[in-house]
Amino acid sequence: MASARHLTAAAIAVVFLGLVGLLLYGVLVSDRADREALPSPLIGKPAPPFALPVLHEPGRLVTSQELLGQPYLLNVWGSWCPGCRVEHPVITRFAETRRVRVIGYNWKDEHADAMRWLEQFGNPYWLVLVDYDGRKAIDWGIYGAPETFLVDAEGIVRWKHVGPIDDATLASSLLPALDAIGVPK
Repeated sequence: MASARHLTAAAIAVVFLGLVGLLLYGVLVSDRADREALPSPLIGKPAPPFALPVLHEPGRLVTSQELLGQPYLLNVWGSWCPGCRVEHPVITRFAETRRVRVIGYNWKDEHADAMRWLEQFGNPYWLVLVDYDGRKAIDWGIYGAPETFLVDAEGIVRWKHVGPIDDATLASSLLPALDAIGVPK
C-alpha cells in the first residue's frame, strides 16, 4: 500500500513538472514575434474614453477628451513588469526627441511602487495616468505590460505594439507609423 502511494505521488510530481515545463516553454521559448504581432481591434477606431487619475497628482483626473488635438504614444507599464525595465531606456531616448507626447499608463500598480520605480529609472513621460484596478485597460484590450499604442490627434488608435519596444521596433515600426500620421521629424 505504501509503495502504491509513493508511486502515485511520483506520478503526480512528474505530471506537475511536465505542465510547468510546457508553461515555461510557452512563455519563454515560443516565438516572441507571434505574441507581439497580435492585431488590435482598436486600430483605425477611436481610443476608448477614459477618466484616470494622474500619478503625481492623485486628485486630478485626465480624460481622453483632454488629450485630443495632438498625437500621443500611450505606454503601458508597471513597476512589477520585467519587460518594462528592458524597454524603459528606449522609451526614455524616444521621449527626449519630443516628436510626440509620451504618456505613461501605470497599470495595476501600487502608488508608492510606481513613484519609486520612476525615481529609480527616470520619468520620460509627459504625463502618467494610473489604472490601479485595471478596469479601463479592458477597454483598450490590454492584457499585459508593456504594451504601447499610438493615438493620432483625432483620438484614433493608429498603431499597437505588445511587449518591450527595442531600437529595431522603434525604427521599423513606430517611426514609420508616426510618419504615416504626419508627425514632423
